[in-house]
Amino acid sequence: MHQGAQCVGEHESLRTAARMMRDMSVGALPICGDDDRLKGIITDRDIVIKCCAEGKDLDRTEAGELAAGLVWVEAHSSIEEALATMAKHQIKRVPVIDERRIVGMVSEADLAKELPDNKLAEFVHRVYAHG
Repeated sequence: MHQGAQCVGEHESLRTAARMMRDMSVGALPICGDDDRLKGIITDRDIVIKCCAEGKDLDRTEAGELAAGLVWVEAHSSIEEALATMAKHQIKRVPVIDERRIVGMVSEADLAKELPDNKLAEFVHRVYAHG
């Protein structure tokens, strides 16, 4: 897990989100509300497909408008539970929540480091099976 995941605020612009991703070398950010609670997740692909390709303004479109995928795992979850959640939702990154607050993000790369080859192959097949 990448601890201390930074959130982009739900009212921040997509340009701000894109710059945060660039500066942190990440492809996804959790979106947090004014109440500091998780509202969703935004990916670099979301910005390209749902904003740039649609002709929307990066400076006027708020991250919260693209908040999708309110899926997470609890901090005490096992690797298998995280894998099952990611496979079920066909996602490659998931926020980690502890006592209703985001404490980090888990990516397929994080899990790959911890899995034996046979489990990794099964996970890759499940996540990528549907496109």
